[in-house]
Amino acid sequence: MSQMKSWLVALGISAVSVASFATDITGAGATFPFPIYSKWAEAYKEKAGVGVNYQSIGSSGGIKQIKAKTVDFGATDAPLKGEELEKEGLIQFPAVIGGVVPIVNIDGVKPGEIKLTGDVLAKIFMGSIFHWQDKEIKDLNPNVKLPNAEITVIHRADGSGTTFTFTEYLSKVSPTWKDKVGAAAAVKWPALSSVGGKGNEGVAANVSRIKNAIGYVEYAYAKKNKMSHVNLRNKDGQYVEPDDPTFAAAAAGVDWSKYAGMAASLTDAAGAKSWPITTATFILMYKEPANKAASAEVLKFFDFAFKDGKKMAIDLDYVPMPDSATDFIRKSVWTTINLK
Repeated sequence: MSQMKSWLVALGISAVSVASFATDITGAGATFPFPIYSKWAEAYKEKAGVGVNYQSIGSSGGIKQIKAKTVDFGATDAPLKGEELEKEGLIQFPAVIGGVVPIVNIDGVKPGEIKLTGDVLAKIFMGSIFHWQDKEIKDLNPNVKLPNAEITVIHRADGSGTTFTFTEYLSKVSPTWKDKVGAAAAVKWPALSSVGGKGNEGVAANVSRIKNAIGYVEYAYAKKNKMSHVNLRNKDGQYVEPDDPTFAAAAAGVDWSKYAGMAASLTDAAGAKSWPITTATFILMYKEPANKAASAEVLKFFDFAFKDGKKMAIDLDYVPMPDSATDFIRKSVWTTINLK
C-alpha cells in the first residue's frame, strides 16, 4: 500500500472514494508563499485535474477567511497559538520554509553589497537612522559608495505574516524596537519617511519605484524582480547571504512536533550559516470541515507538494519541510480532521 493510501485509510477514507468526489479547492492568505503555491497548483492541476484557487491577500486576511469558513484552507506566516487553534477548532501545519530579506534601491549597489547588523536595521526602520551616509551604516560598509540621500522606508500596509516575521526578528535584536514597536502582523511604523505597500508585491513595487528606499520581502520576490538585497550579520556574528542553504541552516535540528500548532520560531537562529530572518509558512484547516470532500482534496494537494514539490520549492529558493516533519503532519495532524 502506498504512503498516500496508508494515511488516507488512517483518516478513515478510501483513495477510491476521495477520487470519486475530487473537487477544486480554495485557499487564501499569506503572500510570502504565493510563488511556490502557484507552482504547486499548476503541477497538481496537470497531474490530478484539480484546481487550486489561492488568493494572495496577506496572512491576516487568510486567518479571517478561514474563520469565516469562506475557503477550504487559510495560510499565514504568523502562526496561531495553541489555545486559539483549540478554541476555533482548527489544525495548523507548516508547508514550506523561506526567508524575509531587506531590499534596497540604490544606484550602483549590487545584491549583497550592503551589509547591516540587526541593530542598525532596526534603527533604520525606527527612523533614528534616516540618511544613507549615517556613520553607523558607513562604518559597516567602508567600500560601498553610499548616496548622499535620506532613506525612504517601505513597509506592508496590510496585516502580514511577513511583517510579523520581520518585526519578531527586530524585537529579538533590538530592545528599543521590542519596547516601542513590538512584533505583530501590523504595527505602527515609527519612521517619518515610511510608505506602505500591499502584499510582498506592493513592497517590491514601491522599493523599485522609489530611489534610495529600503523595504522587506520574501526572497523569491527579490530574486524575481532582480532587486538588491542586504546581507545581514547573524546571531553567530557572521555576515550571510539569503538563499535556501542559509534558510535551511536556520531550521536545522528543529523538532517541529514539540511546538503547539508546530509553530517553531526560526528568527535570529544560532548557527554560523543561518539567515537571521527565516520562517515557515503555515496552513489552517478545520477539524470538523463543512465540506469534507474539499478538505480531503486539500490534504491530497499538500501531500503531493511534500512528496513531488520539493524541487519546485528549491528552484524558487524555498526550503521543503524535512521528511520527519511531514511524517508527523500526516500521522499526528491530518488524522485529527474528521473526513467521515
